[in-house]
Amino acid sequence: MYDTIIIGAGLSGLAAGIRLAYFGQRVCILERHTTIGGLNSFYRQRGREFDVGLHAVTNYTPPGSKRGPLARLFRQLRFRWDDFALAPQAGSAIAFPDVTLRFNNDFRLFESEVAAQFPGQVDNLRQMVAQLLDYDDLDGALFYRSTREFLQGVITDPLLREMILCPVMWYGNARERDMDFGQFCIMFRSIFLEGFARPLSGVRLILRNLVRRFRSLGGELRLRSGVARIRLDQGRAVGVVLDNGTELEGRAILSSAGIVETMRLCGDEIDPPPAGQMSFIETISVLDRLPKQLGHDQTIVFYNDGPQFHWQRPEGALCDTRSGVICSPNNFLYDGAVLPEGIIRVTLMADYDRWCQLPDEAYRLAKLEWYDRSLESATRFVPDYRHHVIDTDMFTPRTIRRYTWHDNGAVYGAPHKRLDGRTKYEQLYICGTDQGYVGIVGSILSGILVANRHLLAAQ
Repeated sequence: MYDTIIIGAGLSGLAAGIRLAYFGQRVCILERHTTIGGLNSFYRQRGREFDVGLHAVTNYTPPGSKRGPLARLFRQLRFRWDDFALAPQAGSAIAFPDVTLRFNNDFRLFESEVAAQFPGQVDNLRQMVAQLLDYDDLDGALFYRSTREFLQGVITDPLLREMILCPVMWYGNARERDMDFGQFCIMFRSIFLEGFARPLSGVRLILRNLVRRFRSLGGELRLRSGVARIRLDQGRAVGVVLDNGTELEGRAILSSAGIVETMRLCGDEIDPPPAGQMSFIETISVLDRLPKQLGHDQTIVFYNDGPQFHWQRPEGALCDTRSGVICSPNNFLYDGAVLPEGIIRVTLMADYDRWCQLPDEAYRLAKLEWYDRSLESATRFVPDYRHHVIDTDMFTPRTIRRYTWHDNGAVYGAPHKRLDGRTKYEQLYICGTDQGYVGIVGSILSGILVANRHLLAAQ
């Protein structure tokens, strides 16, 4: 009998496991795959290490900071700043036709860019930020308010509204076209008021430290142990049945599989919650030189090729090339260290159904075509690096579905979040993207929050 069974060895599940194990709980984390991390993972191919999922850790604050989500994470899990070895970004940008807004981990740069490019809007920006600072992340009454309606009330220039929405939607919005106000507050603060960082060795350092800490506390991690069903007894979760038929008992179940997927594991097919629609392709290009040697020194570029930003599942095509994200892991300030090779990653919105309907050979050819088209789209906004590519890889919505188990390959999960982590069944809780926090730090904090609120409060 376990005190808590956790479904999924992603960031939120591992963090929850550590928190519970610190307080003496017997915890088992179950992972269907052969590796940890879900979409935020890493792999080795053709002698090279690749990150998947991670562009940057948001919510960055400098070492020694006592406030903010990152500092809270370190306190709760008893990590030191050096355990994550985060290097801040060099600088990023939002690029629309004829207007580019630069930003870094000092909000004053973004503020000055707005003042220069949009005269008369900087006071409106400051007014908006003041409102975001007062917002309670878990205030359900305001969380689902329309962000577009909110922005129309404070930012009077429509182009600036679209440019503000572009990065926050790209990095954490499960809802098409609009964004929940609560999610907007979380993401704006994490990107603009705190900032981006990355370990030199990528997400593998974070994952390995989480696993090492969990196991050192007596936690049990089972790979190749997919959950086929959650066992219920009179409306209460009492255990799980694995894919191989093994049954495990637990006093509580914590699932990071997503609310739609978790309800399906309960056999609950009546009026299921709506699944998310936002999925992506991402191309990874290894270069024969560093991006800076080609004139590209930005860490992340969020681009859009028109004055209006469209955030929705593509219609009539496998992908949407109008907008994307260009990330160069080389362009973080690694304190004298450098990555051995240049890397540029490009992300586009994609249609899950269209990708999954392709026969194997057509799928292979589509990956080749959309690799080329993604680079063609990106090189409108950064120096053309296509002649310097020496190795490539790519993931699609099919890949995302395989490693996250989310319906539609939805990276940010379902559009309706469960802010308190509860489900309709007793002793069954959710953490991760469908609880409401996204990104590296957000996912870890989600596991901590739900563990503290529901699984430790009764002890």
